[in-house]
Amino acid sequence: MSDDAPQPDRVSGALHPRDTPRLIGQGAAEAAFLDAFNSGKLHHAWMLTGPRGVGKATLAWRIARFLLATPDDDGGMFAAPTPDTLDIDPDHPVARRIAASGEGALRTVTRSVNPDTKKLRKQIVVDDIRTLNGFFQMSAADGGRRIVIIDDADEMNPNAANALLKMLEEPPERAVLLLLSHQPSSLLPTIRSRCRTLRLAPLDPADMEAALVASGVALQGDPTALAALSGGSVGGALRLSLMGGLQIYAELTGLMASLPRMDRARAIKLAEAAAQRGAEEKLILLFSLVNLLLARLARTGATGMPPPTEATPGEAELLQRLSPTPHQGRKWADLAQEVSARVQHGMAVNLDPAALVLDTLQKISDCAPR
Repeated sequence: MSDDAPQPDRVSGALHPRDTPRLIGQGAAEAAFLDAFNSGKLHHAWMLTGPRGVGKATLAWRIARFLLATPDDDGGMFAAPTPDTLDIDPDHPVARRIAASGEGALRTVTRSVNPDTKKLRKQIVVDDIRTLNGFFQMSAADGGRRIVIIDDADEMNPNAANALLKMLEEPPERAVLLLLSHQPSSLLPTIRSRCRTLRLAPLDPADMEAALVASGVALQGDPTALAALSGGSVGGALRLSLMGGLQIYAELTGLMASLPRMDRARAIKLAEAAAQRGAEEKLILLFSLVNLLLARLARTGATGMPPPTEATPGEAELLQRLSPTPHQGRKWADLAQEVSARVQHGMAVNLDPAALVLDTLQKISDCAPR
């Protein structure tokens, strides 16, 4: 896939997980995989779970490089030493082929481009999974491993999920499937039961700082604020930075500061900016930040304390004013669920984006304490 083609498994403007040099903060998951490998209990299917942006794809690519570059221990006199890391020298032939997208023993499955519309599909379809049949049939030629990365499994439609289930029930010889999942509960229980799970956790502040520095992206905004809004997700922090998320969040909190009588002109300006042609990603980001703000309000009311790190100056005082009690916190939590459902429905039926934004902001205004 060319760099100009749509890449659903990559944060636009950041390194592809295939090219990310380091995985930070997920030593436990790496150790668990290495332990299985070294004990001869390598499972045929692994599900890498955890919040978005914490390194699941980067780990999957590290595992793929490791498995293709590390020979099996044949038990002979000159057996290779037991590996204690997934690191593979960038000059190793496997690493070089993977970097050039030329490794024949590795396949990735992501949302594909619809040949009719020339746009990315919203789901992984059955044909995306069925193409693996031919790939696995070729594995008998050299007897080596075959690795598949599915990024992400949550996006499979029912037919694709059933096709994958058949492969998991009768796994191809010497094949390893790596499924990435942000919400494993949404997958078929029979798929989950046939995979060994590696859980990746949100990064702590120190690891977040190190990972953001290692990303090579020139951050736009305060790294501490990016970390606070992203919930320990490096990918989330990078998206916020590259798409001006801190500025959008600051505008939202500025609007909230005018409650209980919301600044109508300012609300209209925000809605019109999010509804411009070609601004679909900004619209999605805006609604995700609305949900995040409502969650932070709900948490403040429930605990009596604002989050420990402000995402924008003056946020702590604002959250305490608008959510002073557990009862008000519950109202914000209920509103978050209602807004999420209405936005999902509105976008599905192509409601006018500006009207959808204004309706959301009005409901926030109505929920504010008088």
